[in-house]
Amino acid sequence: MFGSPPMPANLPRARRRPPPAAPTLDHRTAGHDEQEPQLYTPAEAAARLRVPESWLRRRAGRRQIPCTFLGKHLRFSPADLAAIIAAGAQPPTGRRGTRRRRHPTGDLPHPDSHASITPAPDTNRAETTPWPG
Repeated sequence: MFGSPPMPANLPRARRRPPPAAPTLDHRTAGHDEQEPQLYTPAEAAARLRVPESWLRRRAGRRQIPCTFLGKHLRFSPADLAAIIAAGAQPPTGRRGTRRRRHPTGDLPHPDSHASITPAPDTNRAETTPWPG
């Protein structure tokens, strides 16, 4: 008598509600003072840098660019991306100079070139002692 009344067999049971979804972060409104650092996958980092993913993975594998390995998983922090950009920056060089053309001097070698050097005599040979044989 105590307890709930028996349910008829032909009525469906009430279903459980699924747990609420985890809150998602909106990257546009998220502040920079978060406790968890933002890490990018190689595909995301390559898209941000506008370089091929293969280039990024190859350089990271050779340890030529800053990156983070979480076990075997490659990730890039915003600081890593900023360092890659800073390393790739080149100062302006101004106008490119014109190429100088070489003036032909004829068929004879220049007196100071390597062609005019005569070989020195071989002083390592001992000509005074015959080879026993």
